[in-house]
Amino acid sequence: MTRHGKNCTAGAVYTYHEKKKDTAASGYGTHIIRLGKDAIKDFDCCCLSLQPCQDPVVTPDGYLYDKQAILEYILHQKTEIAKKMKAYEKQKQAQKSNSQLESKSEERERVERFKTNENTIVSKPINPFTNGLNKGSEKGPPDSSSAESSAASSSGTSSKSLPSFWIPSLTPEAKPTLIKKPSKAVLCPMSGRPIKMNELIPVHFTPLDPSLDRVALLTRQDRYVCAVTKDVLGNSVPCTVLRPSGAVVTQECVEMLIKKDMIDPITGDKLKDKDIILLQRGGTGFSASGIELRAKEARPVMQV
Repeated sequence: MTRHGKNCTAGAVYTYHEKKKDTAASGYGTHIIRLGKDAIKDFDCCCLSLQPCQDPVVTPDGYLYDKQAILEYILHQKTEIAKKMKAYEKQKQAQKSNSQLESKSEERERVERFKTNENTIVSKPINPFTNGLNKGSEKGPPDSSSAESSAASSSGTSSKSLPSFWIPSLTPEAKPTLIKKPSKAVLCPMSGRPIKMNELIPVHFTPLDPSLDRVALLTRQDRYVCAVTKDVLGNSVPCTVLRPSGAVVTQECVEMLIKKDMIDPITGDKLKDKDIILLQRGGTGFSASGIELRAKEARPVMQV
């Protein structure tokens, strides 16, 4: 097969570059783009405010938050849950009252129907000296009341079968949307699992240079180091939080040093597997970071 250039339009082969260029120009097909470094938060930034944490806390799933931001989020969610629960209780009371009214109306209709049936039962005295002809002559023309009732029933059936949409009785009504009972659990904005304030673990980062103040520390690209090995931390370095001390160490330090004795090197407490929390981090913008950095946009697809 011959070699085709990127902008070749006379070739017999529809190349991948031409297909990609036509897809981008036509607006059809799934659009995939790789995120850069500016689209990824740093490992020490809050997942809500996307700013470096002043008072960092971590969830048992390893998501880092600023304490003020996550507490405001939890309080806001609790307020929204209380509003939803109040609306649900109001809907429940309305449904209960409507069911009571319907039961009363059904009972009233049943009583009225019984009275109507009782009134239609009329016993007339029979004259033994009259024959069938006289009975027929005595009956005479049909009763006007029965004729009126039949006419009224026919008019009622005809009115119900009218297809006119502007008649109020035939206009469909939009029923109110039923509110489902809300859950009282506050969900983590990142993992979607229930989160509680007493489950938040304080995190203590070890600064690169303890003599620097916070403003000077934030202006540096490398801000924190491992609490044990003093290796520089970053998005390319897997980090771990130790629950008893809240110290941040590298995953390599955990595998090579801490897991041998399962003792916190800062406080000396005995560690369990749940006390070692892997800190969720962003990517680096490079293909070897091990983090999914592709964004997809589903667009309409042309059917041939």
